[in-house]
Amino acid sequence: MPFHPRPRRLAQAALTVALALFVVACGNHPDTIFHHRTDFNRDVDFLFKILLWAGGFVFVFVEGILVFTMFRFRHRPGQAEPKHVHGNTTLEITWTVIPLLILALIAIPSIRTIFKTEAPARPDALQVEVIGHQWWWEFRYPQYKVVTANELYLPIGRTVNFTLHSQDVIHSFWVPGLAGKRDVIPNHTNYLWYTPDSTGADVYNGACVEYCGTNHGNMRFKAFTVSQADFESWAKHQATNAIGTPPAGAPAAPATPTAQASIAAVPTPAATVTQAGFVEYPRDKIPAYAVPQTPLPAGLQFDDALLGHGDPANGAKLMVGQGTCLACHAIAGNPMMVGVVGPNLTHIATRTTIGAGLYPNDPRHLARWIKNARMMKPDIVMPTLGKGQFDPTMKSTMTMGLTDQQIADIVAYLETLK
Repeated sequence: MPFHPRPRRLAQAALTVALALFVVACGNHPDTIFHHRTDFNRDVDFLFKILLWAGGFVFVFVEGILVFTMFRFRHRPGQAEPKHVHGNTTLEITWTVIPLLILALIAIPSIRTIFKTEAPARPDALQVEVIGHQWWWEFRYPQYKVVTANELYLPIGRTVNFTLHSQDVIHSFWVPGLAGKRDVIPNHTNYLWYTPDSTGADVYNGACVEYCGTNHGNMRFKAFTVSQADFESWAKHQATNAIGTPPAGAPAAPATPTAQASIAAVPTPAATVTQAGFVEYPRDKIPAYAVPQTPLPAGLQFDDALLGHGDPANGAKLMVGQGTCLACHAIAGNPMMVGVVGPNLTHIATRTTIGAGLYPNDPRHLARWIKNARMMKPDIVMPTLGKGQFDPTMKSTMTMGLTDQQIADIVAYLETLK
């Protein structure tokens, strides 16, 4: 007797339906777009529901007729051959008009949503320039003269207009918890705007969602929505210099610094944050889904006992004397640090992550990042700086470079850049 695996097929079909229902049930995930936290998301959600219900109705209606026809007119033993007919004007008009009505139901709100989301932002919107790099994000606030990287602060209740550029290849800017994505294209400017108006989750994951190279999946960032007062306080602090005043008797920085004078002219790092009020999102309030969990490379070792005992003044001099830091990074208040290749390091100590959202910003991860960043994030521009470290991109070992103590000094300096 032949075996008919009907139970197995039914089980497979049931499993498929169950998985689909499970995916649909995940709509409350923090990274879903179906939260009503911005006007953009509400418009998209409204349109999505129309499409979902219209598509569901068409599916049930068509499949219902199909199933009814299969059972009602199935072949039976001894049954005569059905009568052949040619055309039915009423039926043909009906199945033409119904799809037209459904398409109109879908087209009108779709076009309205497209025109609304593509329209220019209101004139008083907060302007944020987004620049995509391989593989990190640069954020500029021209109204506040603030430049930062990989962390985006947005005021609740104020429309934000993003001007999107790319420094190299095509990227795509997306904070799913706040709005839809928009491509970031070289030699072309795209725009995206929305108004964060919910006090629900205040921390959101952002990412590049257009393949842009080997580290595409590691091109992340964080978005924080805060009150308007906290945003003003944060922006005011970010616009200040991150370096303290040189001690009495220290040489002033020359107007046009030279390599010989650069180390002597480095200002002393600030010991404390001078501005009261909100300067960064409280780290103890960041939810678990927004905390990076990337494991450290097993072969990357560092003497953690040195952390917390570094000399920040020597670290500041090392960053200027070590030409790579000087050439790539900028620090407001340090006239030697004016690089534009890598992220701006002004107030880096107020950021919660490093490596474009890949690792937590703490001394343990920061020290290893300085020592061998390419081991932690392959193929990036930042070279390997640790003495004796193997550079996986250059396929060579660093005979020169920084010792663990020197790296600890640099970490101590960067930790003062609040």
